[in-house]
Amino acid sequence: MKRITAIIPARGGSKRLPRKNILPLDGTPLLARVIRTAKDTNIFDKIVVSSEDVEILELALNEGVIAHTRPPELASDRSTVVDTCINALESFPSEFFCCIYPTAALISKKTLNLSSKKFFSDRSKSVLMGVSEFNYHPVQALTVDDDGNARLLFPEFQHLQSQFYPITRVSNGTFYWAEVESFFQEKTFYSNALGLYDVPPEEAFDLDTPGDFAKLVQKYEASI
Repeated sequence: MKRITAIIPARGGSKRLPRKNILPLDGTPLLARVIRTAKDTNIFDKIVVSSEDVEILELALNEGVIAHTRPPELASDRSTVVDTCINALESFPSEFFCCIYPTAALISKKTLNLSSKKFFSDRSKSVLMGVSEFNYHPVQALTVDDDGNARLLFPEFQHLQSQFYPITRVSNGTFYWAEVESFFQEKTFYSNALGLYDVPPEEAFDLDTPGDFAKLVQKYEASI
């Protein structure tokens, strides 16, 4: 039987949007919503919340999951989710894991279940990443040089009709499924054997600023 762990990296500090991981959405902290969704899937043997923050760790315990205190060096602005997951997996060994972001409050049980089925049905992939389409295709990107002149970042596509643009996706801050052994070797979610899972647009949201949170509330209220 596969051993599968959910890891939710929930740092306490956030400069642009203070305490963003536990902001209340319809009266329930974002992190609590994510924990409850993960529990409802019945996929995971363990759900581990990794944090340096006492309030967040207490919330995890109150939700009935594992509260893992990460070391101080993994709680800075420069600490990475990869290092946090490795640290948690060293304490709670597993064969497979899903890193779920604490701000992925709109993610559904259905999406986590369907993505797990896709991941485990194709063992040629070491990582399955939750992704979204770009609002504007990245080959249309402009950059500005030192003289203030704007130029195409990818000029080789300027004469190509849009229907012939390459298929592109972007990681959307929801989840990553990964095989632990390969993850420890590569130490990245951008694996050489990377698969993609299109998250429904209504479930994906990038939360960094107070303005983002206002939009998240609006999006949530429109869905109920």
